[in-house]
Amino acid sequence: MLLYLARRVFFGAAVLIGTTIITFCLAFVIPADPAVAMAGAKADPQTLAAIRHQLDLDQPLYIQYAHYVDRALHGDLGRSYVRRESVTHLIASRFPATALLAVTAVLLSLIIGIAMGTVAAAYRGRAVDNTLLVVSLGLVSMPVFWLGTILLIVGGLYLHSFPLGGMTGPLSLVLPAITLALGSAGYYSRILHTNLADAMEQEYVRTARGKGLSATRVIVRHAMANAMLPLVTIAGLDLASMFSGVVLTETVFNWPGIGRLAYEAVFNLDIPLIMGIVLFSAALIVIANLAVDLLYLWLDPRIRLTAIAR
Repeated sequence: MLLYLARRVFFGAAVLIGTTIITFCLAFVIPADPAVAMAGAKADPQTLAAIRHQLDLDQPLYIQYAHYVDRALHGDLGRSYVRRESVTHLIASRFPATALLAVTAVLLSLIIGIAMGTVAAAYRGRAVDNTLLVVSLGLVSMPVFWLGTILLIVGGLYLHSFPLGGMTGPLSLVLPAITLALGSAGYYSRILHTNLADAMEQEYVRTARGKGLSATRVIVRHAMANAMLPLVTIAGLDLASMFSGVVLTETVFNWPGIGRLAYEAVFNLDIPLIMGIVLFSAALIVIANLAVDLLYLWLDPRIRLTAIAR
């Protein structure tokens, strides 16, 4: 067990090291001079040279990278060229809004997706199943920015029931959460439907049916446990991905989260802020992968036994 966990932590650390290399290279790929970005285009050469020295830009690349990693390990992701603030502080200030939107959207998508997938599996091959299949495919296929715009027009402009953007209260959370949740719900429902259909053909389900249990109880008490395992993985990774910012949704709804911050950073070529957000997102994905692996060990004894054997 400990060896399995140590191996997962090692792979996660390797991913983060690779991410630091990629984000460090961004500073040299993006066509922008950090000194000019901080001092302005009309700054004199002496000022630009002083800024480059202050930022260690006159040092060899390996020294710059070592300083970058050392600062990142201590929680210092640099300073924004445009906002003149700590990147760590900017990300931390935007994270609560993104986390609220992400958790709400994932919970809503799981409720809708599990309900649709369970009903479709219970009525497999019937009109209800086919109808839900079409609905789920439609939800998955809808572009997020288009759906968000339509919801804004209908809910905010015509019905005057919801704010047109920003984070002004509970009602302002409804439209962006629905926008994020519907696409994931359609995907979750298809995954759960497929896994439930496979589980319903297993011997233990047939045994439960032979005992005279109702179809609902067979699905919920017996088939659902195994069918939910892949959904746990996908939902966990989706949550981590949303935690790192959902650019399109937050931009459409002017939601003050990390996704909106990333959009502004790219638009302004704010290199330290871009690097910080990418590294923060990678760390969240690695942590989510590790958490999902641990949850798998707890949910499925077969996986736990395999991990111990290794």
